[in-house]
Amino acid sequence: MAKSVNKVILLGNVGKDPEIRATGSGTAVASFSIATSERFKDKTGNWQDRTEWHNLVAYQRLAEIVRDYVKKGTKLYIEGRLQTSSWDDKTTGQKKYRTEIIVNDLSLLSGRGEGGESSGGGYSRGNTASFDQRGPSDDYAQSAEITDDDIPF
Repeated sequence: MAKSVNKVILLGNVGKDPEIRATGSGTAVASFSIATSERFKDKTGNWQDRTEWHNLVAYQRLAEIVRDYVKKGTKLYIEGRLQTSSWDDKTTGQKKYRTEIIVNDLSLLSGRGEGGESSGGGYSRGNTASFDQRGPSDDYAQSAEITDDDIPF
């Protein structure tokens, strides 16, 4: 079978405070949306902005991080995958679809007090914090410096 890829990378601002809930088994779920903007020149040469809204869902630890640190206006870097759900509308009987981005990795780009109406709380590690659904990052490996003395030739 040929290799396939389902990866989404977004950099944008949260549109409203996330909705947090739990599944029947107690798994935390965060639903929220972010906006990305594109700037282009129209036919008359004037600059236009186009905003696209993206629906996101985070589970488990990432949902808890969203609950604790993400508010309306927060700037986020997101990595995830597309997932489309379908169902039959109970009133009309029509098939309905919703495409969401399932968050695998999340970086907070807003510092404390930025991008939200609340001035307290928040998480900041040099204005960015990264959270990966796959597990903790290896900070030691990323911070290890190699000098000429380390090279054996």
